[in-house]
Amino acid sequence: MVRARHIGVTAAALLAVAGASPGAAVAQGRPPAHTAESGASSEGTLPPGWRIAGGRSQAQLVWRSDRPVPMGDARVEFRSGGRLLGVPQPSGDGHSFRLPLDGQRAGDLHGLQVWSGGRRLDARGTTGDMSAAEPPAPLPANPVDPGKPGSYRTRTGEYSLKSVKLPGLSVPVEMRGVVVAPVGASGERPLALFLHGRHYTCYQGKQISGDWPCKTGWKPVPSHRGYLRDQQLLASQGYVTVSISAGGINGQDFAAEDGGAQARSSLVRLHLARWADWAAHPETAPAVVRRSPRADLSRVLLVGHSRGGEGVNRAALDSLYPPPADQDGYHGPVRWSVRGMVLIGPTVFGQNPVPDVPSVTVLPGCDGDVSDLQGEVYVDGTRAVSDGSALHSAVYVIGADHNFFNSEWTPGRSAAPSEDDFSDDPQHPDPVCGKRAATRLTADQQHRAGSTYIAAAARLFLAGDDRVRPLLDGSGKRAPSADPARVLSHAVGARRGAGFLPDGGVSVTGARLCDAVNPSPGKACLDGRAAGASPHFAQWETDREAGRHAIVLRWARTGALARVSTSHPVSLRGSEALALRLFVPPNSRSTQLDVSLTDTAGRKVTLGRVRADGLPGSGRTASYWAREFRVPLTAATRGRFALGSVKSLELTSRSATGQAWLMDAWGWRPGTPAVRAAALPRVDIGRMTVDEGDSGVRTYRVPVQVTGHGSGQVRVYVVDPATGTAKDRLVTVRPGGHDIDVPVEVKGNTHYGPDVSHDVLVKAVHGAVVGSYRGGITVHDDDPAPTMTVTPVADRVTEGKSLTWRLSLSQAVDVDMSAMFTAVPPGTGPELSTKDVPARWLQETAGVKPDPERPLSKAGIYLWMDVPAGKTSVDITVPTVEDKVKEPAEAVRFQQTDMNTDEPKDGGLVLTGSVLDAS
Repeated sequence: MVRARHIGVTAAALLAVAGASPGAAVAQGRPPAHTAESGASSEGTLPPGWRIAGGRSQAQLVWRSDRPVPMGDARVEFRSGGRLLGVPQPSGDGHSFRLPLDGQRAGDLHGLQVWSGGRRLDARGTTGDMSAAEPPAPLPANPVDPGKPGSYRTRTGEYSLKSVKLPGLSVPVEMRGVVVAPVGASGERPLALFLHGRHYTCYQGKQISGDWPCKTGWKPVPSHRGYLRDQQLLASQGYVTVSISAGGINGQDFAAEDGGAQARSSLVRLHLARWADWAAHPETAPAVVRRSPRADLSRVLLVGHSRGGEGVNRAALDSLYPPPADQDGYHGPVRWSVRGMVLIGPTVFGQNPVPDVPSVTVLPGCDGDVSDLQGEVYVDGTRAVSDGSALHSAVYVIGADHNFFNSEWTPGRSAAPSEDDFSDDPQHPDPVCGKRAATRLTADQQHRAGSTYIAAAARLFLAGDDRVRPLLDGSGKRAPSADPARVLSHAVGARRGAGFLPDGGVSVTGARLCDAVNPSPGKACLDGRAAGASPHFAQWETDREAGRHAIVLRWARTGALARVSTSHPVSLRGSEALALRLFVPPNSRSTQLDVSLTDTAGRKVTLGRVRADGLPGSGRTASYWAREFRVPLTAATRGRFALGSVKSLELTSRSATGQAWLMDAWGWRPGTPAVRAAALPRVDIGRMTVDEGDSGVRTYRVPVQVTGHGSGQVRVYVVDPATGTAKDRLVTVRPGGHDIDVPVEVKGNTHYGPDVSHDVLVKAVHGAVVGSYRGGITVHDDDPAPTMTVTPVADRVTEGKSLTWRLSLSQAVDVDMSAMFTAVPPGTGPELSTKDVPARWLQETAGVKPDPERPLSKAGIYLWMDVPAGKTSVDITVPTVEDKVKEPAEAVRFQQTDMNTDEPKDGGLVLTGSVLDAS
């Protein structure tokens, strides 16, 4: 079977190496790839824009976007029927993406979709029927505003140390940092370390790339200099700050199963180790560090943006629970204490936040990169994992995009080319995030808000100033320095009392307990007609996920009652209020619910009324986000009501119709308790590659390490390689134990075929932490592939006839075998042009038009050829047309190419032919 693909000509700028991660590879400096829109495969018809390439022996699922997908922090994912197929390899131009299918047949593929950060890439986003949104009214001002500059002047400088080699990365990574510190501050000062996210690595003029190291004449993108404004504010308030560069990881993390989280953790801790050295021996420090106050390593704040957020989360985890030595780039002692984290638009591929390190997660309401706002998991995912003493806050910034928190990712401020990541259609602007929307922030407004809330976290976590807590914990206060940004918050932890947690075994009447044991937790919990998404239901990597619930309320009359009952009575004694995290549909107004409690004796008390408005939202935003509402427990302290033995929570509608979602409810009291990390077991899943063998059956076990102390529970997901579906089980783990036992049987044979991956994922549930969350057994087919040869059948024809070559195999095998050829200049003489072949053939097989006339090697024709299973040869033909023009013989040459790079293959097969004039 013959297929052809058009390779178009674009600017030399590399527009994307999008969303790399497990199994993906960066393809640099090659022609941009365009796949024909009519994606037919040898095993069935795929949707427009899709195709199967390479046959079953090297099967690849290929999708082409009509617009380039920018390099960003979210991963590009292929999904089929709602389940994750895998993370594809991007082409050099960001248009085409390809995913090895591990032998899966195309007939098994249905409902194909492309997702990135919770956003469909293969379907135009819609805004629904929503009209222009208005920002909510400003909250009352907090008495203390952390966004005001302090009294210190600041000093800025940089250091550059010897590059370091990190596990899994072939090229050393830079050790570079920009320091901003106070001038004249006495004594040791807390340290704030910033880590940027995944962005372009190199630039030359208006050209950009994801290379590392940068090519000659190109400059590194200075992403680490994008937080100078944040650093200067903190330094003026007496903190020492450093922002470190991670371009070397961005250029190589495509090969990392965790998207580079462990490598970023190693880099962060290598820098912290150097700062610990310099604090002990100031004379060895770089000049800018010597001129700064000594850093207090017992008070460290980590600030991470996007994948940098996931990186600093892993660094905090690794500082408390050491990672396996073979995975880590730092092997020294931990001489620092991470007191808190700020995670800005973070990724959370592993969905395993550190439970005992306080955090603030900034969620940009117009994030066009990590669009599902999956960082909400850094809040929701900590519930019940440890003792709940650490505050975990989410800060929702209405109208903020992903990039503008970093000035080096902001147009008009950056040294390298940059963009607004919320790409908008000028003809149909988004009512919430369009550039002229009333709810959209300018770059300056957004960065100022970011600086303010980073400073709030530093003041609370490092300085212990509880007066700024109301900005972060859902108390409904604002920092005037962040105006006009509308910033909302909610939180869990900080010893909120025992409460009503949907994941904790509650029963529900008059409402619905939805769960994520569904291909899409959003579909399970949101109305099917919902325009937009919810950060609380960000999808993970499995087709089914247990243990994530919410309570869905829907009513059509005033007075409708929903009751949430616990399996065991809860105590709210000592709490001042009941805090509910609840959301209503975006742009809705004046939803009203009365809140009541019933104790085990059947006594009922009404606490008060909740009045909820929806966030500004459109079909492209994740605006189904819970705000925190508090109702005082005053009424329950009167009479005989037993606050220490509460059985149920009731919500009664006071509006005629409506719907709402309850995430949880807790007993709340003011204050920020001291946090001490619990001694917990740590789980790391490894990956082993084994040869298939020629005969017999061998059993291998997925490598698992459990270290640390005590015991805890994790949920293990085992993915079926044939179907991609996962089965899960709850497992109790202990250090040194073999509680997670996943055997894989491998049957040997002598038939050539594809590699097969048996994948395992793990997530912490209670009393445990997880580092490397994904691994398994990869079975390598060790049988030699048959050799290919080419024989001309008709390589010298008159115009109007077809050129034909035969591709032959040395032996038949039980999988399809494939080859790809590209048109290259023949070397001498005239070349066959786009007018010398049928226009229909060009359009149907290559996706191009004959005009303007050009040589085939300039049109970018790629020929794909499959030798079907069980066959030893197949013919490939190129038709020609007869014209009335008298012309000399014309030549054509096709060179075999590497199907992973689209580049000519050294020593590859060659097809040559000539076409003679018929006149």
